[in-house]
Amino acid sequence: MKFEKIKSHAKINLSLNILGKKKSKLHNLETLVGFLDLHDEIFIRKINAKNHIIKFTGNFSNKIPKKNTISNLLKILDEMKKLKNQKYLISIKKNIPKEAGLGGGSMNASSLINYLVKRNKVQLTIKETQNLCSKIGSDVILGIDQKNLVLAYKNKIKKIKKNLKISTLLIKPNFGCSTKKIYSKVRAYSKPQFSKIKSKDINFNSLSKMKNDLEPISLKMYPRLAKLKEFFLNIDKNSYVRMTGSGSTIVGYFMSKKAALNAKKLLKKKYKNYWCNLSKTI
Repeated sequence: MKFEKIKSHAKINLSLNILGKKKSKLHNLETLVGFLDLHDEIFIRKINAKNHIIKFTGNFSNKIPKKNTISNLLKILDEMKKLKNQKYLISIKKNIPKEAGLGGGSMNASSLINYLVKRNKVQLTIKETQNLCSKIGSDVILGIDQKNLVLAYKNKIKKIKKNLKISTLLIKPNFGCSTKKIYSKVRAYSKPQFSKIKSKDINFNSLSKMKNDLEPISLKMYPRLAKLKEFFLNIDKNSYVRMTGSGSTIVGYFMSKKAALNAKKLLKKKYKNYWCNLSKTI
C-alpha cells in the first residue's frame, strides 16, 4: 500500500493577549492565529502489525522523544477503540523547528486528526474531538481545519474567512525559550479585544498595531533575542516584526516578497547560524 501525504502547516500567533488566570492556574488567552505555507510532511499508510510505527526525518527530527504528540494521539484513539485495531506506519519529515513558537508538534497531531476524520478512518463527535485535542496539548484544537485565521477567545474558536497573503520572514536563534518560565513572569493582563472582530477588520495595517503580551518578557529574559529583533526592525520601515507565541522565533511581516527576500539576505549575513525561512500566510 502506498503512503498518503499530509501537509502539517506551521502556526503563528499574529497577536496574543493574556487576559488573566483560570481556576486551573493556567492563563486565559486571546489569540489571533494564522498558518503558513511552511509545513511538515506526514506520510501514512496502514500496516499489518501489532503496534503503530512512528518515524521522524528531516532537519529537525533530532531528539524528538518516543512519547510525542503523534504517539499520544494514537494511544488515546486505541484506548477509545476508534481505530478498530488498525495500525499505521507514520513517517514525519520535520521542516518546522522545535521550541520555536510555531506549533510543529501540535499541528502534526491536528493534521493527523483531520486526515483520519476526513478519510472516514475515525468517527468523532465535536465534543470527542475537543476532548481528544485537550488531552494532547492546548494548541492542538487550533489546528483543526488549518485554514485562514482562527480566533480563540475564552476557549471559543471562531473561523475568519480571509487569506491575507502576507509575506513572512521567520528567524529562529540557535536556542529555544522556556514557555513555563515566560508565563511564570506574567504580571499584567490585557483587556479582551477580539470578541467582535470581523474579517474586514483584519489587514496588514491593523495587524501591525497588535501585540504579543509574552514578547517583552521573552526579550528581557533572552537579551540575544532583543538584539535580533532590534536589528530586524531596522531593515524595512514598511514592515513590522513580532515574536510568535513564547518564542524563540521572530517573524517579520512584509508587504511584498521582494522586501522579504532583501531582509533575508541581510539577516543571513548578520546571523549565519540562525534558522531563517521565507514563507507566507495561507
